[in-house]
Amino acid sequence: MSESKKEDTGTAEGKDHGVLYLGIDLGTSRTSVAASNGVRATVPSFVGYPKDVVSKKLLKKDVLYGDEAIEKRLSLNLYRPLEHGVLKGSTDGGGDEGNMRAARDLLLEIVRRAQPRKDELVYAVIGAPAQASIQSKNAIVEIAKESVDSVMLCSEPFAVAYGQDMLEDVLVIDIGAGTVDLCRMHGTMPEDADQLTMTTAGDHVDQELAKRISESHPEAQFTTQMVKSLKERYATISEVVERIEVNLPVNGKPTAFDLTEEIRGACRTIVGPIVDGLGQLIATFDPEFQDRLKNRVLLAGGGSQIKALDTAIEREMHERLGGGKVMRIEEPIYGGADGALKIAHDMPQEFWEKLK
Repeated sequence: MSESKKEDTGTAEGKDHGVLYLGIDLGTSRTSVAASNGVRATVPSFVGYPKDVVSKKLLKKDVLYGDEAIEKRLSLNLYRPLEHGVLKGSTDGGGDEGNMRAARDLLLEIVRRAQPRKDELVYAVIGAPAQASIQSKNAIVEIAKESVDSVMLCSEPFAVAYGQDMLEDVLVIDIGAGTVDLCRMHGTMPEDADQLTMTTAGDHVDQELAKRISESHPEAQFTTQMVKSLKERYATISEVVERIEVNLPVNGKPTAFDLTEEIRGACRTIVGPIVDGLGQLIATFDPEFQDRLKNRVLLAGGGSQIKALDTAIEREMHERLGGGKVMRIEEPIYGGADGALKIAHDMPQEFWEKLK
């Protein structure tokens, strides 16, 4: 990377020339990294292993990641190791071997994409859902130890707020695939009472869209991956939208379907629960500062890219909470990773040494 980009990343270079600092957003759908050497990378959170000797000969690889794994999934044992933002099976302190291996390999890959030098120590801050259990957090720390020298976890919405320098009287909405994390910031580290995690997120929209397509067009054939791609391309809650016509197979023949209402309706289902959560965090805040909090709502995460979502949340806040102002962050894919990197920069060197 250019020298100018390295300088832009903050204090890490001056802090320790032998350390590479990473901010990692370990997501259900997508994992992103921002590094103190200026590198940023993102990969869909899928890991695949060849099913047999034939697929291994065809693919010429022992493990595939992201889009390549999705594309070759018929030849693979495919894993999406995170569910609702935590390692599958880790909530009871267990965790199945396949998903743990896939999560470990996914972290190794995202660290590799950050391009660390062989002589560098790697210190990482990893974003986790706001209300992830202790067992889930411990499982993430354990698998991370194989790819980094020192690691700490932080709440994903807190990382977003930290990256935006919005640490006082702000409500963060971080919409991922597995979870929607809400966090209120009031000039201190957020406590449990300041945070909420809900599962009405991107995967919920996919399920809702699949259900609506099946009800409206029972003859249409589609997969979960096709539905997810449709959502990512066309997601909108706008009242005024061009007709969304897509081709889906019917008995092997591509057939045109108007899915405008199905897509808009599925996307709209996340608005109510988000405003419920915002209302809960506002109502339990100091009454003197409730209006200020209500008018500083920060929308982040991959799900924030749904067209007109900010105005839909605002509208419902006005109806139910008497007002509100919603702002989108500029780079939703990297908001959590950038914030986590900033936290890593600001941690004293002694702190990282203790964690090693």
